[in-house]
Amino acid sequence: MLRRRTCFEFLREWRRHEKAPARNTEEFPNRDIQVPEKLLRANEPLLTFLSVTIFHTAMQVPGVADGDVLEALDGLIRTYRTLESGVYYESRPNNPLAGALYETVQGALAEYRSGEQQELGMTKTRDADVLGLLVFLQHVALLRDNGRRRGRAFLDALRELHPSAPAPSGSSPSSMILR
Repeated sequence: MLRRRTCFEFLREWRRHEKAPARNTEEFPNRDIQVPEKLLRANEPLLTFLSVTIFHTAMQVPGVADGDVLEALDGLIRTYRTLESGVYYESRPNNPLAGALYETVQGALAEYRSGEQQELGMTKTRDADVLGLLVFLQHVALLRDNGRRRGRAFLDALRELHPSAPAPSGSSPSSMILR
């Protein structure tokens, strides 16, 4: 018996065969922030935590696309850049979808650090490490970007990395964000 494929399954299959546009990594933002493999290996649990948090939030907020994730990552990176200089200034995106992602990631990072504090008696996660991981995720998202305004190639890549994640909550954008 043949099973009908859902729209999401069809799009994922199509994306596997789609040729990605050529990207010049020299033009990526935040190239001044070095992300060595050593940083990624040392902070693998945090990197996984961040990518799962981004993906789960994107699946819970209707209408989120890669552009919203990139905008949220940009705001987070700007916020963590200011922390590096000793000043705390939040760069929350104006876009409500990106803003929801931004707030969720900020809250999740606070909980992550709180858990470290309770478990280890101190926080070992440095702001510089978080900044590097956010830049890494931004560059991966830019590499996956297919140039479509409502594209979800990066989110689908996260779905493949985290297969036990929830299904999308809807394809039509909503002006209401539930928290």
